Amino acid sequence: MEEKQPQKLSLEDALARIAELEGEVSRLRTASKQEDVPEGRTPFSNRTTLKEILAREDQGVGLVNHSFIVSGWVRTIRLAQKNTIAFVSLNDGSSSRSLQIVVDSDVPGFSDLEKTDANTGASIWAKGRLVASKGKGQKVEMLATKVMLLGGSDPTTYPLAPKEHTMEHLRDVAHLRCRTATISAVARIRNALAFATHTFFQEKGFLYLHTPIITASDCEGAGEMFQITTLLSPQKGGSKTFIDDVPTVTHKQVVEGQEKEVKEIDYSKDFFDRPAYLTVSGQLNGEQYACGLSNIYTFGPTFRAEYSFTARHLAEFWMIEPEMAFYDIHDNMNLAEAYLKFVLKYALDHCPDDMEFFDKLDKNKPSLLNRLKQVIETPFKRITYTEAIEALIKSGKKFEVEPVWGIDMGSEHERFLTEQIFKMPIIVTNYPKSFKAFYMRLNEDGKTVAAMDVLVPRVGEIIGGSQREERMDVLLQMIAEKGLKEESYKHYLDLRRYGSVPHAGFGLGFERLVLFTTGIENIRDVIPFPRWPKHAEF
Repeated sequence: MEEKQPQKLSLEDALARIAELEGEVSRLRTASKQEDVPEGRTPFSNRTTLKEILAREDQGVGLVNHSFIVSGWVRTIRLAQKNTIAFVSLNDGSSSRSLQIVVDSDVPGFSDLEKTDANTGASIWAKGRLVASKGKGQKVEMLATKVMLLGGSDPTTYPLAPKEHTMEHLRDVAHLRCRTATISAVARIRNALAFATHTFFQEKGFLYLHTPIITASDCEGAGEMFQITTLLSPQKGGSKTFIDDVPTVTHKQVVEGQEKEVKEIDYSKDFFDRPAYLTVSGQLNGEQYACGLSNIYTFGPTFRAEYSFTARHLAEFWMIEPEMAFYDIHDNMNLAEAYLKFVLKYALDHCPDDMEFFDKLDKNKPSLLNRLKQVIETPFKRITYTEAIEALIKSGKKFEVEPVWGIDMGSEHERFLTEQIFKMPIIVTNYPKSFKAFYMRLNEDGKTVAAMDVLVPRVGEIIGGSQREERMDVLLQMIAEKGLKEESYKHYLDLRRYGSVPHAGFGLGFERLVLFTTGIENIRDVIPFPRWPKHAEF
């Protein structure tokens, strides 16, 4: 019998065969680690999120008899029939809906659920089959074939027991509050609005610009800025208090008619060789790039050292600031209105469960969803500041601050205009220059500037913007009138020296947008870790 000669392979074929065998070995190793690979496997992991199951139009009914692996945190757990069956309400944060997992006593891992720390807040891994549910408020549930307690939770100390909690309490446990129904829904809406913001501007051809967080200029000219310095850091070989080590410089200054020696901090010894601050706005830098790239937008953190405890103010917040070359005030208003309508519609379309949840929480009339739909569907009414003041006076309403021409309208005026007088969103233009920023374009009357504020019900101002002053002589005049130092704005002035163009932009406080979209009352509850006076935990 003739011996069969081994087939000779080319080097290329041999390498291909080796790669094929290595792939098969890898597959077998993976299979050996998994008892079975459930249907509905997701990229990067064999875990399926609850959103993929429960956020479907049929709420998971079409997935009945399919097997899945799910993981999450226990909302509630109940042992029944003399501890022979467990009902676990599981939520993983991907959806407002929780999945009930039914675990029989013969299921591997059932004993884990009998432990004292298998309670609200504990984390669980479960594998099982989806079945139709007869329970109230759910169309499907999972019959577990295996469960694991990943991390226990002591019910005697867990600060989020299954009961109603005040928002104040939740702020005290901000590191855990995203596990609650309300704050997790806020987080998902916030995410949707952020995604919608980028989508809107990217689709319109805008470039996303990262502007500095550290600045040496005050964009608003308000002076309410957080200063940053390294001069207070302990110095090698310095005193224990290190305050005595702060370098100073003495110079002569006229004080109340008399020349005196004044001691000031010597910032030439500081990190940046000058006073530096956390930015209140990326606008000035945004303008610089707009005057070369045409249309840009920023979306980043900003800071304001305003010592305020109101429900509308934060010390750290996020701003969306588009800047557009060759735009005037009317173009600016058109863009602002289109942007607001787009992001609100996106939230309604992509987060229906969460929006329905907030609509049920909202006790105001009209309801939250109706208010948002009105903004989306109604053209914004445009009025001048003068017309707004006249409307407030004519209403006969008594306000804390009397509405007279020249005041900076507050929330009480803005909300009354949108909720009572016009009953719709409005855009107010042409404000007095006295309380507006130096960079806003001066109108022909010499008293007002081409500013615009978008006002909406329940919030008041949600967007503020203006056509920017492109005339060098007028800009220098405004800087002087506001008592600002011309040298601090050299680069900003260069935009007018070299190829100045009409341009405009606006700013939107992202937290106020989330506040308006969700109907939440306090701005501290729409940002993950709020910062306000005397509060910088977490």
